[in-house]
Amino acid sequence: MDGSETGWGRPAEPAPRWRALLDRARLGGRSNEPPAAERPAEEAPPASPEPLPRRGPGSGFAGRVPPVGPPADRSYGADPGYRPDPGYRPEPARPPQPHRGQPPYPPVPEPRRPDSVQSRYTLLDNGYRHAAPPAESRYALLDNGGYQPVSPAPVTPAPVTPAPAPPPSTPSPAVAGRPGRIEWRARGVNSELERAAAVLRRDLGTPRVIAFANPKGGVHKTTATVLAAATVGSVRGRGVLAWDDNELRGTLGLRAGSARHARTIRHLVAELAQIEIRDGAELLEILDDYLRHASDGSYDVLAGEESPRFAQRLDQFTVKRVLELLRRTHDVICVDTGNNVESPNWRAVMQAADQLVVTTVPREDAAFSADWMLDLLHEEGMGELADNAVTLISCPTPGRLPLQDDLERHFASRTRAVAVVPYDPTLETGSSIEYHQLQAETRQAWLRAASAMLEPFGS
Repeated sequence: MDGSETGWGRPAEPAPRWRALLDRARLGGRSNEPPAAERPAEEAPPASPEPLPRRGPGSGFAGRVPPVGPPADRSYGADPGYRPDPGYRPEPARPPQPHRGQPPYPPVPEPRRPDSVQSRYTLLDNGYRHAAPPAESRYALLDNGGYQPVSPAPVTPAPVTPAPAPPPSTPSPAVAGRPGRIEWRARGVNSELERAAAVLRRDLGTPRVIAFANPKGGVHKTTATVLAAATVGSVRGRGVLAWDDNELRGTLGLRAGSARHARTIRHLVAELAQIEIRDGAELLEILDDYLRHASDGSYDVLAGEESPRFAQRLDQFTVKRVLELLRRTHDVICVDTGNNVESPNWRAVMQAADQLVVTTVPREDAAFSADWMLDLLHEEGMGELADNAVTLISCPTPGRLPLQDDLERHFASRTRAVAVVPYDPTLETGSSIEYHQLQAETRQAWLRAASAMLEPFGS
């Protein structure tokens, strides 16, 4: 296929005139090409294009502008060719006139020269002589025209008003023989964290049950239950337990606590009658055989049952008995509820809870499920529990999602407080949760969130 079918074989069009002029200017009128007589016939240049149309006379610019008058003399220091008219007389300057209807301008007084700049010579008939020096001079004039030094007059200093004494304050104790000093510290992050820790150390008066709930799965209920127990336990040191009350094979026992045994809530319920009659140290010792412990010993774990058939045995009466038993041995009980709001164990935990924590992530479906659950609690006569709840927003990814601001404003109008915990790469794998491996920012956020949960209790 030749180029004629695609348009590529069309004869070359002649080069425009502006390109020929540009080549001539670039090459300076010289070219390395051989003359036209020496070129082969096939390399002969194409015919010249038609000349551009010219403008007629009187239409536009037609050349250089002719000079007007003699050229200016630009030699340095030469007298210019301008000569004034001998008959020209400038008019005398007139004083400025005031506006019509206004009085004339007052005369400007002539400034008086200070004594320091007055002339030091007096005019005589036969010449000048030195004038008397100013009063502030340090020399006196003699009869022979000379000067002698004069001691200056004593100057009385102006009275100095002492600065007011600073308010009394308690200085810091001296260190290594140095005087004590006052240090001012602004209220910042450290004081806020100290206040949050002080809330967690309070005497709660009675054991408290904190329920973590949202019918939607994958909203960090288990993670929130474990980290809340770990945070409170790291401050209080003991008496904190996390219970997996999920009727559909919860994973809290796998993500928290040491696997020193395989006992779950099923084994505890089987021996519940024999355990309830124990008391004191004997009760703690026998109950310890059914609990798992965190690696640092800050909180205990009551694992859920992996078999879904066991859910039939977790009726409301059994759940209440388990909670009453745990209240005898622990101060704070964090319960991870399931996703079935119609199950007896879910309703029993809600009725026994002192504090509700609504867990969610910055997603519309998770927020809708949490909002629907709050409406359900109002319909079931637990509106006070819903109004005093704490909304916990967990960030599943780094950065702040656009929906997060809207969720914070919405749940702030429906619950008592809203807490936000950031993303942490340690929790990304879904494996065992170790509180001490979290980033410092994450631990600080959880400290503030846990203090919001226990804020209404104790003093």
